[in-house]
Amino acid sequence: MKVIKFGGSSLASSVQLHKVFDVVKSDKDRKIIVVSAPGKRFKEDTKVTDLLIDCAAKALLGESTDALFQTIIERYSGIAQDMGMELSIIQEIEHNLHQILQSDKSDPDQFMDLMKASGEDNNAKLVAAFFRFKGMDAEYVNPFDAGLFVTDEHASARVLPESYDNLFALRERKGLVIFPGFFGYTKAGEIRTFSRSGSDITGAIVANGVQAELYENFTDVDAVFAVNPAIVKNPCKVDELTYREMRELSYAGFSVFHDEALVPAFRAGIPVHIKNTNNPDGSGTRVIRERDASNGPVVGIASDDGFCSIYISKYLMNRELGFGRRILQILEEAELSYEHMPSGIDDLTIILRENQLDAKKERHVIERLKHEVDADQVVVEHGISLLMVVGEAMRHNVGTTYRASRALSNAGVNIEMINQGSSEVSIMFGVKKEQEHQAVRALYHEFFSSVPVS
Repeated sequence: MKVIKFGGSSLASSVQLHKVFDVVKSDKDRKIIVVSAPGKRFKEDTKVTDLLIDCAAKALLGESTDALFQTIIERYSGIAQDMGMELSIIQEIEHNLHQILQSDKSDPDQFMDLMKASGEDNNAKLVAAFFRFKGMDAEYVNPFDAGLFVTDEHASARVLPESYDNLFALRERKGLVIFPGFFGYTKAGEIRTFSRSGSDITGAIVANGVQAELYENFTDVDAVFAVNPAIVKNPCKVDELTYREMRELSYAGFSVFHDEALVPAFRAGIPVHIKNTNNPDGSGTRVIRERDASNGPVVGIASDDGFCSIYISKYLMNRELGFGRRILQILEEAELSYEHMPSGIDDLTIILRENQLDAKKERHVIERLKHEVDADQVVVEHGISLLMVVGEAMRHNVGTTYRASRALSNAGVNIEMINQGSSEVSIMFGVKKEQEHQAVRALYHEFFSSVPVS
């Protein structure tokens, strides 16, 4: 059995939905289909999820939602009409969205979760109706009925372990199962959404639960590439990479997968195959537990901006018991989560997402660090980009860090920070945002310039 997930771009129009049908029909082992909400039909288009968020925001402010409501319904009805389907399914979707808009708004987070989840939920109903229209045995299955239970956290829910046992029963259903991504239910029966790219998370959870032999993730790109094609023209395609490599790359800016999405598949040892709905015969990229590392130490280079650093210096810091704990307590009480914390004997640097730190909070944290840990110096640097050089084979290759540092130096890129994890799967560099793309190109040229483009 295979679990197959289709992203929003694969479900944005009737043309795309016909491609989805052909992909599913071509392999009888593709039994469970996880779907996203309709995505963009063209570059300037708006995703249905974004329309739903805007609609929810207006409803919470007491403003009219009539125009947005109509736009959302037209996205679904346009697909159904283009395919010649009966519009009873659209009436069902319209009724559902109307009920949500009329529901209790006293808890804005709960209301927003309901609105966002309706994008995937209603699209799953539409996709199931389309497959039946095309003569296939297909049923929509609601996550609550399937037993997909999650923690009570708005927009960042995590699956409860019992869900995997519950989902195994999906194997016994006849015909195709059309399953909405992005959300689950608390034990109290309330909808909670996963974090961004939550449909990828759902797909991996379901694959784990039904013990699938393969989790296929269909998107709008042919494969994972060694670097962002928007930064480097015609980059090398990656045929295989490990779960850990993919997670590191996703964390550092690869948009193909959310960095949390692979965890359920990884724990079950299920391979993930990334393919293109528009080119289903392409080889794609496989994410597996182990791979042949004969193609060099580095598999990919990723980057992301929006970070800042807090540099703390204190003489004999390394001799002071509880110093790190007190710093982390200050961050926790300021509701700041950090990404990395490389340190020396007299100093350390804390890397965190810049959007957490407004001017008021920054002043407050600096004052506390100066007075409560008696730091000699506290400096905040904004506009930091993180670059990740990733590859399991780095641990067996001498000189990878030297090569990367030399490439950045030769390109005139100043390294603000460097950190290598104990797993040796990745090396992280901090650079100024304005030098991010220059740095990525230098690293790509160093590690991939001699690799033929496949």
